[in-house]
Amino acid sequence: MTNVTNWAGNVSFASALERPRSVAEVQELVAGSEKVRVLGTGHSFNRIADSAGVLLTVADLPKVVEVGERGVTVSAGLRYGEITAVLEQHGLALHNLGSLPHISVAGACSTGTHGSGDTNGPLADAVNSITFVDARGELVTLTRDDADFAGSVISLGALGVTVSLTLDVQPSYQVSQVVYDGLPVERLSTDFADVMGSAYSVSAFTDWVDPDVMVWRKQRGHQPIEPTWLGATVADGPRHPIKAMPADYATQQGGLPGPWNERLPHFRLEFTPSNGDELQSEYFVPRERAAEAFDELRTLGNQFAPVIQVSEVRTIAADDLWLSPSQGRDTVALHFTWIQDEAAVRPIVANLEAALAPLDVRPHWGKVFAADAATLRERYPKVPDFIALAAKYDPAGKFRNPYLDTYLPS
Repeated sequence: MTNVTNWAGNVSFASALERPRSVAEVQELVAGSEKVRVLGTGHSFNRIADSAGVLLTVADLPKVVEVGERGVTVSAGLRYGEITAVLEQHGLALHNLGSLPHISVAGACSTGTHGSGDTNGPLADAVNSITFVDARGELVTLTRDDADFAGSVISLGALGVTVSLTLDVQPSYQVSQVVYDGLPVERLSTDFADVMGSAYSVSAFTDWVDPDVMVWRKQRGHQPIEPTWLGATVADGPRHPIKAMPADYATQQGGLPGPWNERLPHFRLEFTPSNGDELQSEYFVPRERAAEAFDELRTLGNQFAPVIQVSEVRTIAADDLWLSPSQGRDTVALHFTWIQDEAAVRPIVANLEAALAPLDVRPHWGKVFAADAATLRERYPKVPDFIALAAKYDPAGKFRNPYLDTYLPS
């Protein structure tokens, strides 16, 4: 048995990894197993994918990227970088991408992965049809016209094994990326709309101690370069999100327009991450509470200092997917990359969540958090509906694991 870990290496899974090579094999494996979970590309930082029974990957299913009337239908195990290159060849595009193009489509959608942009919903918002293998080993397809659809896309693997998805597409577009150094951190509060609305996709990087913030602005089409902007200055060379790191693997900056799929991520597909020496947490607050959140984070900055590598601020448009962190509200995402020392990080995470609790904060399902089931049920109002939906497709709990039993008890 080969030891299977997540990308960061902080989670070792209990089971060997099964690699079915056809949808029929997935169906047979699910039908004949008592417990099943699916591992995507492993970019979660907790035990959400773990299984005491069968652990499988859909990465070896036949690769499908088919453009049709409803959009593009893709096999679930494909990475975003693989499908976006094909779409670009067809003159098509997706609405947005995450920071890494290396993540699998199904894994990213099922856990609520997102990019940034005031008008951009999470990656799962592009899904208009999903096909999964349910607990009986039968194929189920749901579309936006189905009552169960809004609970089926960001599903944390609780409904079954996703084998394909159809995504909305649009005509291809160019993106130019300009990085600014030295935005005064106070501007995140006083000029929040101007900062985050300055481009199609905007990310602000800070550690909540440094008075200067680095901002990455990704604009559709050509973006004139302003030498100074809101007290910041255009970067004099390429940047990595972590200031001390080399920018070799970052996507093209400097305002040079290029294909959407080569600019919207922070990192190039040619850069293949091995394991990341880090842990991650992420929290989501209503957009109108952003300034309050920033005040709390700056107060906690000195506590963060021993364990933080970088924090990223992004915006997400509201959507209607039941377990989405941006369900029902325009949202500000507060991402934290920590050192890989869980004993040191956990107390900081608990303090962080306590400070943000009055702001109706939601934690990311796939990252390190401290919230309990009662808190999650309060912050994610559709949790009761989702638990009932999971029981409909999986009445015996074949896809449940200790993570789901802890945070989404039936």
